Amino acid sequence: MVRGLGVDLVEIERVKGVVKRREETFYNRIFTEKEIIYCKSKPSPVTSLAGRFAAKEAVFKALGVKPGKCRWKEIEIIVNKVGRPGVVLYGKAKVLAGKNGIKEISLSISHSRDYAVAFAVAL
Repeated sequence: MVRGLGVDLVEIERVKGVVKRREETFYNRIFTEKEIIYCKSKPSPVTSLAGRFAAKEAVFKALGVKPGKCRWKEIEIIVNKVGRPGVVLYGKAKVLAGKNGIKEISLSISHSRDYAVAFAVAL
């Protein structure tokens, strides 16, 4: 049963600007170490960061919470062996999901030259 939906669209240039001005602060506040390593391994790290940022926003929406109710790093965007994105929840995000009967979050991430988009379905 669907418990929540979330979608988010991010301008890649905006993420590029934030990384240029506040790289370490941005990384440390938003992304887990695994996410940073993954994104930095890509040909276009900023595009991957924008996709993960959009994914985290979409997951917040699917959970029915705003950033602040739980930390950004409590939502980790992973990639399985065949390249499919997934979500791992920690801390308050995991507790909130459990309280709302959410057992899984399906996720899709895509990007073009200018935008990254993510769609999350809480099941």
